[in-house]
Amino acid sequence: MRLWPLPLLLVLAGCQTAPTELPVASPAPAAECRWQATDASPQESLRRSVSALEAEGFLIRHTDLTLGLVSAERTRILPGYGDRYDPWERAGMFGSVGVGGGRGGVASGVMIGFGGVGSLTRDATQLERVSVLSGEADVRVSRDIQLIDWRGELVESRNGSDSEFCQRLRQGIGAGGAS
Repeated sequence: MRLWPLPLLLVLAGCQTAPTELPVASPAPAAECRWQATDASPQESLRRSVSALEAEGFLIRHTDLTLGLVSAERTRILPGYGDRYDPWERAGMFGSVGVGGGRGGVASGVMIGFGGVGSLTRDATQLERVSVLSGEADVRVSRDIQLIDWRGELVESRNGSDSEFCQRLRQGIGAGGAS
């Protein structure tokens, strides 16, 4: 048995270190996503938040009155997004020819037909999740956006707590009390 790889493995194992800091949301949530709470009751604040989110097209997933928390999400299809960078099974307009092999054999084939329909079923989906936390002193909004390709794989994930969205939601929550 050769023992010379053992010292090399021990040296490489010593190179592993823990991160020096925790991950930070990038970009940071906008300052407009946090504001002072009104003097409304917790039930009223929760009702206003639910109304504002539903008006934006969100589906309410969870509410917790004791925490003052509302969680919601919405999805939308992004037409054509799935075909931009995806060469998987790309066929020509009127068919394709393929040659391949596996397990020691060679295979070939021809597909004849009208192509181009694949992009209709390969659109990506955008998933937005929002949480509104109404506390005693302030209201906080958190939103994240994920892009999921047609195979169900996560393509992109980012913080969506921007000033425009939070201002619009704040106005909707304020308008919920006027009705």
